[in-house]
Amino acid sequence: MRGVNRYVRHLRSAFSQKTYHQTDVLRRGQRQKQLVHTNSESFFIVKSDKFRSPKYLNLRALSVDAAKLCNGDYNVAGPLVEYERRIAAGELVDGDSCQVGTLRELQRLYDELVNSAEACRLDRYAVSEKSGRSRWLWSRFIPQSSYSPVKGLYLYGGVGTGKTMLMDLFFDQLPSNWRKKRIHFHDFMLNVHSRLQRHKGVADPLEVVAGEISDEAILLCLDEFMVTDVADALILNRLFGHLFSNGVILVATSNRAPDKLYEGGLQRDLFLPFISTLKERCVTHEIGSATDYRKMTSAERGFYFVGNGASTFLKQKFQQLIGKSIARPHEVEVVMGRILQVPSGANGCAYFPFEELCNKPLGAADYFGLFKKFHTLALEGIPIFGLHNRTSAYRFVTLVDVMYENKARLLCTAEGSPHELFEKVVTISDAQQIAPRTSARSQKNDVSDLCVDNELGFAKDRTISRLTEINSKEYLEQHAQLVAEKRKWQEDDNQDALQS
Repeated sequence: MRGVNRYVRHLRSAFSQKTYHQTDVLRRGQRQKQLVHTNSESFFIVKSDKFRSPKYLNLRALSVDAAKLCNGDYNVAGPLVEYERRIAAGELVDGDSCQVGTLRELQRLYDELVNSAEACRLDRYAVSEKSGRSRWLWSRFIPQSSYSPVKGLYLYGGVGTGKTMLMDLFFDQLPSNWRKKRIHFHDFMLNVHSRLQRHKGVADPLEVVAGEISDEAILLCLDEFMVTDVADALILNRLFGHLFSNGVILVATSNRAPDKLYEGGLQRDLFLPFISTLKERCVTHEIGSATDYRKMTSAERGFYFVGNGASTFLKQKFQQLIGKSIARPHEVEVVMGRILQVPSGANGCAYFPFEELCNKPLGAADYFGLFKKFHTLALEGIPIFGLHNRTSAYRFVTLVDVMYENKARLLCTAEGSPHELFEKVVTISDAQQIAPRTSARSQKNDVSDLCVDNELGFAKDRTISRLTEINSKEYLEQHAQLVAEKRKWQEDDNQDALQS
């Protein structure tokens, strides 16, 4: 009975969406008759409530075949076309000119994939159901290599320029019957390591894992491609060598150009072949915008507290959020059998001292496990980062990345603003511009505890940007809506369980 009730709800939802879509198409047709759209580049910002999130405030539509749209030809599709349709519907106006080239590249890739869908084996219902291990065993007898006829796309650029939103729009426009997957790079690598554990004892477990991944998804969209871990760096070349030879097409976003990935990392010479493979199998495109749109959100109304008494204030806010629930310790299951101890939590909110979450040997897997169970994190005592706590800074950057990916809420106390937390973290080029010590300047007066680290120096901008957005009015409203929707589903499930 529970399953039947849920199925009925899905049918009702699908029917209402179909009806809305038909009505929306008619409205678009009426608006397009009045639209004079001859300019090759249309600027816009988002006006509708659905796209009020900061990451939707910063894109610029491209030129498309406007005649097709105005004549009511809705067979054309893709990310660029979807933007033009939203402009015609009055949802979008004005935007960022630096996004033009990126939208062209995404539309070009979309068109190539549609035209080569059969050759790329994208249709999930037209491919073999062999498991990854069976595929690997079969390849022992008949070696196979089938590179995709379509190259992927590697998008890189500064923080807050809309890379993730652009890729999500591209992914959402893809046919539902395609073998496709969109996942954060951290989560992807955790999944890879988990699979490797399962296939211990196989002659080449990476080949088996690549076979499993390519069976599930030929089009692989990885967000926030970044390499900081030597274990990841050492397996990426062979892993993606197998993936590409299995026909996988990669679409990735990153803050770093391919040649800058894992810069200064341990044993980087072993990583360099991966960069060559990446550039061979993907078109590389830079998003040149210098604007961080996360910082253009409404004034901060979040829970980022600095100053005396901040700890007491944080605990009061935490108590308000959990309401009448009683906070108690929890255990969170993490991949590969690990358990994360939560000091205090209730009603979807977890409370941690900074030391418990970022000074201990934890990583992305632990943070993903945390945010699967809790939608809000109260973090007490974020310090100023420098040379003495570089490792904690890396963990904090990863924590914020995973929090942002899961759209979680943050309450915290800190020794300074997001920018002040990372003032002592610089890249090598930044460090070279700092004036050297002179006889008139003592070591005490010089920059103390300076942390020169390229990866952390580049990652800090993303973290500052995300901390700013996480505390914005728009982000908090979106979080509240997601929590309300999740509770509604839980209530429906409980009701189904009582009826069954």
